[in-house]
Amino acid sequence: MTIQLTRRGFGLLGLSTPFLTLTGTGLAATHGYVNPDLLAAPQELADRSGLVLVDVRKAEEYAGGHIPGAVQLDPDAVASGHSPVTGALKQISEIERLLGGLGITATKRVVFYDDRGGFHAARMLWLLEYLGHRNVAVLNGGLKAWRETGLALSTETATNPATIFASASSPRRIATAEDVLEQHLEPESVLIDVRPEKLYSEGHIPWAVNIPWAGNLDRNARFLAAPDLRAHFAEFGVSEDRKIIMHCQTGLASSHSYVALRLLGFPRVQVYHRSWAEWGNDPDLPKATG
Repeated sequence: MTIQLTRRGFGLLGLSTPFLTLTGTGLAATHGYVNPDLLAAPQELADRSGLVLVDVRKAEEYAGGHIPGAVQLDPDAVASGHSPVTGALKQISEIERLLGGLGITATKRVVFYDDRGGFHAARMLWLLEYLGHRNVAVLNGGLKAWRETGLALSTETATNPATIFASASSPRRIATAEDVLEQHLEPESVLIDVRPEKLYSEGHIPWAVNIPWAGNLDRNARFLAAPDLRAHFAEFGVSEDRKIIMHCQTGLASSHSYVALRLLGFPRVQVYHRSWAEWGNDPDLPKATG
């Protein structure tokens, strides 16, 4: 079954322009990103040959309408249900089986999307890059962007032939608590806490600077253009010559800022994915409030 949506225009600098003409890799390039291929646009998804499209929402949301051809992945599917650290990743072998079940291989481009500004999709992009996949993206604007094109949604469950996904983990993408402890002794390093200010005030790593992840997005839930995104981080002293580790509460939001800095081409960016869920509950690790 398909659900047809009506094409809508929107105003840009006083001009009424169909959304379809304003997105895509071409627009990403004009936005000045160093790595524009980390973002996908609705037009790219029109031809899904050689592409694995993954809807990172709950099953009931997927069933209510999704991009045709998209397979479904629960937002917490990669998180362990048995770890004392909330949000900690499953064993790599389990994640490999999960990704293989979605039809993901090293040769296929993978695009993830959600309906939360990339909040869940970004973790999957970071995870695949950590596991060595070289061609992965987030749908910029998520399901909202697709709807605004006027293209159809589907309620038919999609599947892909199962494959074998073999990872090649990249340590430069991930950080541990030990890495964070060592980092504060390095003057060229910066630790970013991407949680909302309230959570940061209630407790944080003493040398972390608070840059909430939501600041990566514009009012349409799309990533800021490169000059604005660069200025956003520069305001807090974050520049591409720094070694950057970022964390959040349970390893989700930090991946969103990872994508933002990867778009800008920052070369040394790591995610402390066990985040405050681990750090905040360890009595031996230093903490600050306010």
